[in-house]
Order: sequence, then C-alpha cells, then structure tokens
Amino acid sequence: MKKVLSAACVLVSVAAAGCSVGVREQTGGGGEQGGPIKIAVVPKAIGFDFWEKVRVGAECAGGKQPDVTVHWDGVHAESDVSGQQSLLQDLLAQGDVRGLVYAATDAKALADVTKSAQGQGTTVVNMDSGTSPQPPDVPVYATNNVAAAEQATDLLAEQLGGRGKVAFIEFQAGTSTNETRGEGFKRGMAKHPGLQLVAQQSSDSDFNRALQVTQDILTANPDLNGIYAANEPSVLGAAEAVRQAGKTGQVKIIGWDTSEGEIKALRDGVITGLIAQNPFKMGYAAVNAAVAEIRGEPNPAPDTDTGSTLITKENVDSPEVQKLLNPSCDNPPA
Repeated sequence: MKKVLSAACVLVSVAAAGCSVGVREQTGGGGEQGGPIKIAVVPKAIGFDFWEKVRVGAECAGGKQPDVTVHWDGVHAESDVSGQQSLLQDLLAQGDVRGLVYAATDAKALADVTKSAQGQGTTVVNMDSGTSPQPPDVPVYATNNVAAAEQATDLLAEQLGGRGKVAFIEFQAGTSTNETRGEGFKRGMAKHPGLQLVAQQSSDSDFNRALQVTQDILTANPDLNGIYAANEPSVLGAAEAVRQAGKTGQVKIIGWDTSEGEIKALRDGVITGLIAQNPFKMGYAAVNAAVAEIRGEPNPAPDTDTGSTLITKENVDSPEVQKLLNPSCDNPPA
C-alpha cells in the first residue's frame, strides 16, 4: 500500500510560511530511473471541492504505481501567488522530490519555478493551468477551457432565447484558466448578436467578493437577464446575489465546476447550467505522466484534454454525470 504524505508546512502567505525558499541544486530528481519516486502535487489552493477531486485522482494514480509516494500540499487561496511560489520552492529545496505536478496560480509568475525545477533535474507536469511561456516538454492536463466556455455560452443564449443583457464574473486576471474561459465566453457571445455584455467584474476567486460585485451589477442593471461565472466561488457568489434579489429563474446563471453548493443551486433552479470538468482525471493523468517520464516509459496518457460535460437539471442524475460528481479510485469517471 502506498503512503500519502501529509503537508509539513501549508502556506497561507509568505509572511506566515516559515519555510525556506531556497532551491537546492541537483536534487536527484532526474537521476536514476529506478527506485522510489516522490511526486509533489500542488493545486492552486486546498479546501475547494474541485481540488479535492484532483487530490483523489492524484493519490489513486500514485497508489497504483510501485514505489510511488504522492505528497499533496497547497496554499489556502488561489490568489496567493507568492505563497504558492514559496511552497513550490521549498518542496524543490528538500531534495527528495523527483516529480513536480502543479497548477499555476499565475502563468507568468510561476514560469521561473518550472525553469528552476527542470534545471535541477526534476520532472514537471502541469494540471489545470500552465505557465507563460509553457515549456514544450511540460504537458498541461486540463480542460479545453475555450471550447467548453463557448458551448456554455451557447447554452446561455438558448436559455435566453437568443436575446438579453449578460454579465461576466471572472476570477483572477493572469491565470491561464481565467483568460481561456473568458476567450471562450466572448467567442460564444460573438455568435449571438442578440446578447449584450453589460458588465464584467472579477471575484478575485472569493465568494464574498463575487456576491458583492454581482449585487452591484444587479443594482446597476435591474433588467439583467444572464450571468456567466468562471469558477466555483464566482458561481456561488453570483447565485446567492440572485437568490437574495428574488430573481431566481429570471436571471439565468451558467458557470463552472460542481461543488455541493452549486449542485444544490442547480436543483433549486438558481443556477441553470454548469460546466463539469474532470478533476479526478487531471490529477490521475498528470501523476501517471510524471512517473512515466521519470522512469523513461511511454506516457500512458498522451492526450492532455481531460474533457468537460454540460450539466443541467435534466441530466444531473445520469450515471455519467454522477461519476464526475462523485469520483473514486474504484469507480473512476471516464
């Protein structure tokens, strides 16, 4: 049975970290192909439903591989870019990490971490979000955010009968997921000239901030018809604002991810559509790819698009969707 290590130092901010940020040269990460392998897996943040599903997939992959240990750790907020940088640097400095699998909180800011890791021989794989520039030999296991967002915008247009005023709640400028989800949304809007974008605000990936900005948008646009929200906190905050305004069903909400609160709001009719990613597959495929690279074996998951599914009240209880919502190592989603 493989052992999953608990975090020794979870960073909330650089000041609170108390961890070394130096990077030790030559950790041995890319040395011998045989022997035990420690893979450090770092999400954008811990404590979110999406990232918990990634953890289940990553640990499942590690548990099925001989002599592989998965170390899971992360900061508490997706906006804590400097905290994630310090955490990753500390993991590399420990000297026993042969593979680094992580989701970049900021595409440009984290590029140097990947460069440092590769420079000391550590295999790097990104999940969900990569860096800018993205090294050609570092795969990114992620949703095709542009295509999924465009399909979701098509659904919003259908629900609005092709006409209406729409708001966009993004979550963090600078992250590749935020930018690609915005790109897909705008491509979708361009196909439906009857839709008018009247507001675009950032939630900073925070529920309370999303609630506040959506309330402000509703006040400024009392005839708002639809909202596109680009991640879990944005969706939940927007849904609560619509609920409090007494506009459930009047303002259609399409958003990302499938936390328990989001699914409940979907069943209640507050949210009208959700883009379900496959976070289990992200973690599972990324860890397997890292192990294969370290061992010099063929990559078992060369296709880096982990897929997505549009969920509505009508299909939420289907077997396929339920696998995505409740993934397990014994019964993984496709």
